[in-house]
Amino acid sequence: MSKRRTLLAAAVAATFLFSGASHAEYKDEYTVSTVLPSAFPWGQAADKWVELVKERSDGRINMKIYSNSQLVSGDQTKEFSAMRSGLIDMAVGSTINWSPQVPELNLFSLPFLMPDYAAIDAITQGKAGEAIFAAIKKRGVTPLAWGENGFRELSNSKLTIDEPADLDGLKIRVVGSPLFQDTFTALGANPTQMSWADAKPALTTGAVDGQENPLSVFDVARIDQVGQKYLTRWHYMADPLVFAVSNQVWDQFSAEDQELLKQAAIDAGQWEIEKSRGEVDATLAAIKERGVEVTELTPEQREAFKEATKSVYEKWTSRIGEDLIKQAQEAVANRNQ
Repeated sequence: MSKRRTLLAAAVAATFLFSGASHAEYKDEYTVSTVLPSAFPWGQAADKWVELVKERSDGRINMKIYSNSQLVSGDQTKEFSAMRSGLIDMAVGSTINWSPQVPELNLFSLPFLMPDYAAIDAITQGKAGEAIFAAIKKRGVTPLAWGENGFRELSNSKLTIDEPADLDGLKIRVVGSPLFQDTFTALGANPTQMSWADAKPALTTGAVDGQENPLSVFDVARIDQVGQKYLTRWHYMADPLVFAVSNQVWDQFSAEDQELLKQAAIDAGQWEIEKSRGEVDATLAAIKERGVEVTELTPEQREAFKEATKSVYEKWTSRIGEDLIKQAQEAVANRNQ
């Protein structure tokens, strides 16, 4: 009798454990951090991910987006640390903003590494992309897929810029990354690090002369209204986005739900990349219609800027990783083969 009772107790315990695992103690709602809201491709990428996960999980997994970095009091550079510690569950984040915690992500900020979309894809979809994802995972966050914030272009209120000498002495607002500081210093500019909340007033008053951002940001944020009349499309760097989940949260999901979250992120990323790239021509036309002078660099002009920023590679190669940079450069060189 005692043997039957023991077996019955074991069966009940197994059933309880299995039930607990299959309905892992999921939260009623998971936080998703982004910097830009739904008016921008970045926010739309997060929207699509949330939509696909809810649909494919039949409402079991619910995610809520917190844009404008509100989960970290507006300081986007703290997003990765907050996710690593479990204060933020998930994010669609910027390689720039996460680079202080993941040095390998500075690869994408190296000036004039990626001349076109094929170059971005060659890096993110190849060995270099795999190595970067491994570096992110190692630091406490599980990366799932790539998205896109676009090439960052240069605008200013003073003059047409088509050669390095044109930047001499210009006060340019840059994001909080030392690599950006080094790039614009190498070009003879006077880079000033400040948050985007501070940047628009500074552009309005002339405290800074220019800024760099993707076309979508220039357009939606109406940067032309704060005196930015000259825009140079120089494709000096791109800012891929990363769909990711805190390791602490990731480990709570079943294998099936991990796959669901990952595939939804991949699909959302591909959708957003295609949408973002497909809207560039229309966005550019809208910017020109508002009276902004747009300069398109020739390959020779772009090469002059690349030559002028060689010192940045010399300084940052050891920090990013020589092998990783070589992988990326080879991927770009072979992208059309």
